[in-house]
Amino acid sequence: MPVVRYGEKLNVLVVAKGHPYLRDPFMAIFDEMEGVSASLVEQPAVQKLMNPDGMRGFDALVLYDMPGLDFRAADRPRFVEPDESLKSGLRTLLDAGTGVVALHHAIAGWPTWDEYAEWIGGRFLYRPAALRGKSRADSGYRHDVTHTISVATADHPVCAGVPANFKLTDELYLSEVFDDDVTPLLRSDYVFVRDNFYSATLAVAGEMFSNQGWSHDKGSNLVGWAKRARKSPLVYLQPGDGPATYTDANYRRLVANAIGWVASPAAKAWAKGD
Repeated sequence: MPVVRYGEKLNVLVVAKGHPYLRDPFMAIFDEMEGVSASLVEQPAVQKLMNPDGMRGFDALVLYDMPGLDFRAADRPRFVEPDESLKSGLRTLLDAGTGVVALHHAIAGWPTWDEYAEWIGGRFLYRPAALRGKSRADSGYRHDVTHTISVATADHPVCAGVPANFKLTDELYLSEVFDDDVTPLLRSDYVFVRDNFYSATLAVAGEMFSNQGWSHDKGSNLVGWAKRARKSPLVYLQPGDGPATYTDANYRRLVANAIGWVASPAAKAWAKGD
């Protein structure tokens, strides 16, 4: 799948771990992507690279990680606070205009760091929590949902070459989305209500596929968006649970387009408000 790019071959830093994934099938997305050279560095080692010096020579950052949660702790998940050096490094990267593509479970990362959720454009909550000054229920998940995705902004470069409507079978989230702060790119025809999802808190406690006693407000059907993260362009794509999605041609096109766009001068100028 060729990247819609704006110059020479793009060097991309891909971040993973914190959530189980199949390394080789996932990296095949990038290995088979024309015009991209991808380097995978997993959490937590990658934290030393998430600053301007560490990312020197890279054109974009792809997040497929879920840092800040310890599922081995007795009170799982235990929330882990990011180091101040990581916070400072990421802020500096984003102020420098470094483009970011965040995929799937990356929206659950660093649950104690509210600024991170603002950059991503939402948050998946493993526990009930306060978000933007309001109490929110834990988020919901549903595996193997076959649904139709519709392009919401047809003229956006991330959507170039993608059918107006296409089917995908993947995991969906009933999570927090900051709709008013993003440019919508993709919407799902699935109904994002409590009865169609299972509680994340119950799952972590050992009750998989349960919504017993759980309540949740109706959620957004946005499954892809673009936004400004400080002075950087960011794209979030909610799909990406496993090999069935990794090999989907439309998904690969979206990821390729997203990388090409966030690395482009046009996207960087948009993010800076030029």
